[in-house]
Amino acid sequence: MRIWRSVLGAALVLVMLSAVPLDAQDAPATIFGELFQQVQTERIFPDGKTFADAVPQRDPAAIMADYRRTRPATRAALHDFVFAHFIVPGVNDRETDTLRRHIRNLWPMLVREADMPTPGGSLLPMTERYVVPGGRFREMYYWDSYFTMLGLAVDGQQQLIESMLHNFTTIIERFGHIPNGMRSYYLGRSQPPFFALMLDLSHNDDPALAKRRLAALRQEHAYWMAGASCLDAAGACDRVVRMPNGTLLNRYWDDRPLPRDESYAEDLATAREDPTRPALVIYRHLRAGAESGWDFSSRWLADPRRLSTIRTTDIVPVDLNSLMLIMEEEIAQRCLAQNHQACAAAYSKMARERRQALQHYFWMPEEHRFADWDRVSKAPTPRVSAAMLFPLFAGAATQDQAAAVAQTVTRSLLAPGGLRTTPLHTGEQWDAPNGWAPLQWIAIVGLERSGHKKLACEISRRWLETVSEAYTATGKILEKYNVEERTPGGGGEYPTQDGFGWTNGVTSALLERSAGNMLCEMQRDGR
Repeated sequence: MRIWRSVLGAALVLVMLSAVPLDAQDAPATIFGELFQQVQTERIFPDGKTFADAVPQRDPAAIMADYRRTRPATRAALHDFVFAHFIVPGVNDRETDTLRRHIRNLWPMLVREADMPTPGGSLLPMTERYVVPGGRFREMYYWDSYFTMLGLAVDGQQQLIESMLHNFTTIIERFGHIPNGMRSYYLGRSQPPFFALMLDLSHNDDPALAKRRLAALRQEHAYWMAGASCLDAAGACDRVVRMPNGTLLNRYWDDRPLPRDESYAEDLATAREDPTRPALVIYRHLRAGAESGWDFSSRWLADPRRLSTIRTTDIVPVDLNSLMLIMEEEIAQRCLAQNHQACAAAYSKMARERRQALQHYFWMPEEHRFADWDRVSKAPTPRVSAAMLFPLFAGAATQDQAAAVAQTVTRSLLAPGGLRTTPLHTGEQWDAPNGWAPLQWIAIVGLERSGHKKLACEISRRWLETVSEAYTATGKILEKYNVEERTPGGGGEYPTQDGFGWTNGVTSALLERSAGNMLCEMQRDGR
């Protein structure tokens, strides 16, 4: 009976509203009728005055026609409809240049000067200025820095890019690779290799510097491929895996099978949860997961809800091998530019073989996606993740594959606030409901490159709205976001950090791109 009274009451309100004559002074409840009532009764905004003060971006009659045609059936769909058609005070009413100015003002706060060595300290001293992510991350990190540099490039900070590249080149020359972060306890591992793409952001065309950077890039490639000289009967050593057809691909690894210095107690506890495996094996998998950057994710877990089942080194990741393809093609191009024909030919051959392997081992036509490959079961893994977009980013997907991936992304990963990392809710930070700035960038660029600009624009729009809403609510730009609720992200081993280097970078870069992208503007306007 109570439900029927509510329904009859709502119907009565609509009848009363429709009876009020329209004029220029009509209240929002009159003008937007059933839309207004749905937004208010479903409490899309905690304060009812928020939507009452919203400003329509189009003719109200056109908005209502769209509303009656689409009939948003879920809270998320209604939320998206409102933000597509209204300027909402305190939420999306700040001009994008306000957020952009905030990021530009943040850069100096994240810049660190050249370091002085400290006896007994863990910091690896940098000889030039650099940018840190922020929060607990007080040193320069590897893959974070690429996405940070994207923002520096459009925010007039080219000199910082050059100084960071100098630091990375020097660190490769010193240690043979770029560690996870610039601390001594990170030297046993690296991170997703973006150095080749960082070099493309440089404006320095000095021939001597180009030669030095190419040597460093080749040295990094040698680091990732060093395991080729020690492959065991199982076909794996360090970061190299021999696939069934003989092709050499890469996996994540760490040279030190010990608890991580920065997560020592946590790793001891994780190892104790699985007495069936030696602790040193679990430590290696945990460290390899940290090298992946996805620390941690159901991608690496036998049981997606138990971190102690981690098995990172058993998996040949699609994202890592897409980045290795980019590296090999970049080396070949740079060798050719320096007239090293034999070098160019050798790396071009490696790239062709890796490209073929990506097609052969990682593509799952029946599931319309790229997958990681399990070297134990010798089959693709069942885990759906945003890593499927890396072959599109690397230009390694066919048009048909890209179209299939776009459908899978729309169905499984697209959330109201951007791209989910995976569809699984596990409590790990690289799973749902979290979205991360670097994965938004990889997806957007990969989809655009393969001709799926509409979906790329949609991901960009939703992500920028999420960052903007959180900034309006908190005054902060965060490490990660809950893209299902458009709130700060959670999960993992530490609280969500603010600052934040790669979110700043990707946000600035996306704002710069969207400002000149007519398709995205038309999509935002509903045309």
